[in-house]
Amino acid sequence: MLRRCFGMAMKYIDIGANLTDPMFQGCYGGTQKHEPDLHIVLERAWQQGLQKIIVTAGCLKDVDEALELASKDERIYTTVGTHPTRCEEFVPDPEGYYDQLRSRIKANRTKVLAVGECGLDYDRLQFCGQETQRVYFEKQLELAVEFKLPLFLHMRNAAEDFMSILERNRDKIEECGGGVVHSFTGTLEEAQRILAFGGLYIGLNGCSLKTEENAEVVRKLPNDRIMLETDCPWCGIRPSHAGHKHVTTKFPTVKKKEKWTAESLIDGRCEPCQISQVLESIAGIKQEPKEELAALYYQNTLDLFFGTAESKE
Repeated sequence: MLRRCFGMAMKYIDIGANLTDPMFQGCYGGTQKHEPDLHIVLERAWQQGLQKIIVTAGCLKDVDEALELASKDERIYTTVGTHPTRCEEFVPDPEGYYDQLRSRIKANRTKVLAVGECGLDYDRLQFCGQETQRVYFEKQLELAVEFKLPLFLHMRNAAEDFMSILERNRDKIEECGGGVVHSFTGTLEEAQRILAFGGLYIGLNGCSLKTEENAEVVRKLPNDRIMLETDCPWCGIRPSHAGHKHVTTKFPTVKKKEKWTAESLIDGRCEPCQISQVLESIAGIKQEPKEELAALYYQNTLDLFFGTAESKE
């Protein structure tokens, strides 16, 4: 039985959790370090106040695993799409690959909440070139329009091309209901361009809170355009992060993966339950009550992803 260590939990939705990552099966770098523990990770999340989790899918394999997971729990949903660093998967048979994404959405209307993770990532061009990323980012916008789904967007070191694609597809973005630029780590100017576009939110996690520059951007973001995420098993808030000094929720942690226990988190592996730390960090940076921010961010997420959930069947 897991302990609930930390008082009354507020209500959260994690908009970006990579629950299909092998780390949640106890596998790190291809080596099994401990038994699969996703069921324990999820129990800990529900105990901490998570009401819903949206699994991030970045390729067809992720999609199928995420849909299998979502089918077992009414609180779990998923995106369907192809991450910019994985867009080479389109190349051998672009239409065939697109049709496979399309078929997954069509067959799972109540579980698929967004098209994505899609966008541009110019930091990791060793996995996929710029032109291929641009072509298949734009192609995936057609899925969002067809199924009237919002977008779960990725932008890394590619603001100019990213915004250019959004601008020339403004009608499509409006038709699909907007979206969220997740795991935002950009400048204030980039954030302002995103928000000025209309219909777009910004997702914040531990990587959004690393530096004092990041914190200053977060401080100036309007609360009605913010959503919370963990991007687990990545993007936890580390002691070296600027936002760490505001974190009050502490979890038992083991330093070595081999020392895993059901009661403890593994140092360096983020979990959905740590979304409370993201909220605390933002609240501390903004110097606003975390309870009020939690309610606002929760409602923002309901508005974008769940506002038409009853009509998707």
